[in-house]
Amino acid sequence: MNHIVTVQDAVTAFADFMEPTNAELDAIEREMPVILAGVDLVDAQITALDRVPNEVDNRRIRRARNRVLTARRELANRAAGTTLPGGAA
Repeated sequence: MNHIVTVQDAVTAFADFMEPTNAELDAIEREMPVILAGVDLVDAQITALDRVPNEVDNRRIRRARNRVLTARRELANRAAGTTLPGGAA
């Protein structure tokens, strides 16, 4: 007789306790400008893949890179400006 056994991880993969925490959701929300800028950059690069990039493609890629760098800088500056609770450094 063969016993049917389930894999615990597969069964509980979508259990309620596996949802992201509020802190994780807040972190995703803070990083969303960087994520969206990265998506725009990938989109611009994909557009230029199937042909020789012209001046408009190059300008679009350059602007998308600048948006990624700006979003990363703003995120880093925001993170550097926050303090830990309790006055810890």
